[in-house]
Amino acid sequence: MVTSLRLLHLSIVGVLGIALTACEQATPQQGPPPARVSVITVEPSAVPIINELPGRLSATRVAEVRARISGIVLERKFEEGSEVEAGQILFQIDPAPLRAAYNSSRAALAQAQADAFQAEALAKRYESLIGANAVSQQEYDNAVASQKQTQAQVEAARANLDTARINLDYASVKAPISGRIGRAQITEGALVGQGEPTLLATIRQIDPIYADFSQSAADLNELRRDFEAGRIKQVGREAAQVRLLTDHGQAYPHTGKLLFSDISVDPDTGQVALRGLFPNPDGMLLPGSYVRVRLEQAVSEQAITVPQQAIQRNSGGQTLVSLAVPAPAGDGKGEAAMQVKQVVVEVGNTVGDRWTVRAGLKAGDKVIVEGLQRAQAGSKVIAEAWQPNDDTVAPGHSPNDGQKDQDGPSASAQ
Repeated sequence: MVTSLRLLHLSIVGVLGIALTACEQATPQQGPPPARVSVITVEPSAVPIINELPGRLSATRVAEVRARISGIVLERKFEEGSEVEAGQILFQIDPAPLRAAYNSSRAALAQAQADAFQAEALAKRYESLIGANAVSQQEYDNAVASQKQTQAQVEAARANLDTARINLDYASVKAPISGRIGRAQITEGALVGQGEPTLLATIRQIDPIYADFSQSAADLNELRRDFEAGRIKQVGREAAQVRLLTDHGQAYPHTGKLLFSDISVDPDTGQVALRGLFPNPDGMLLPGSYVRVRLEQAVSEQAITVPQQAIQRNSGGQTLVSLAVPAPAGDGKGEAAMQVKQVVVEVGNTVGDRWTVRAGLKAGDKVIVEGLQRAQAGSKVIAEAWQPNDDTVAPGHSPNDGQKDQDGPSASAQ
């Protein structure tokens, strides 16, 4: 009886084993399903080439207010740090000695005019008498010479009076230009103008205001080569947009214009100086402040760009992107599955939150933007259209910033 039960048990186990083996042979092993990734389809478009460069603000006009005559300062007639107008009286120097000198010069002129009148009358009298031999020729010549001498004295006295008038006017120190005046360098009661013109204050015109910045000569030469090769189109000086970023990274609301680019390269730095002009109606920009200048220098009409997060760098220093390409037929992954392929690319500058790609991509390529950690080379993926959100938008950077600040694309691809 026991033997019969044991045989029955072994029979049942054998049947189950055969059934399981048959199921395994009938159902092939399945790997993990393809990962889902987000891709963009590359399309050439017109992209402005914008360089972001460091710069410093400076006033468009600077005037040092100095005492042009000597005297004691009686009064300061402005508020430090305020706006002043050209011709506005800023300081009053004691005019009493200058007024006395003016009155003396006016009296000297009157005396010279009286002497000239007397000499002229004598010369005319002798002119009528010399024909009748009533006076000698010598006496007549002396009268004419005296007349000319007194006329010269009148001119000299008039010039002295003009000088005295000018000096008296200098006692009221006026603003030579309109602008914002700084702190006063002297106080009431100070003696100024002794030996040399004394600095009283400084006026700076800051509306509009200059932004002085520089660009690498190598970058300019690269732009020139692209112009000559026809890869980019130059933007005219009047059409070039110049914008500012303040030290807090905020965009300045007013657009400026490019005034000039220097004709020489600084031998110490290898930089070329440039200058932009910006309106400053609210006085928000102050001279001496550091800013970032965004300069649009050209337009690439057939540029290829990809989001910054799509760019990778391997351990060998190569810049890569991952593409979703059609998977080989008969891979058993379904019609929607695609295969990951990594390609080496050459990147240029950045525009907004995107890198420009100079070489390595063509129109129609599907670049993987999200899901890169699951997109190993050769793996199967299911590609979906990328839907960017506002959080992924990063501020634009210049080519130098991308290489120096960010140290190039991320080293995520090994």
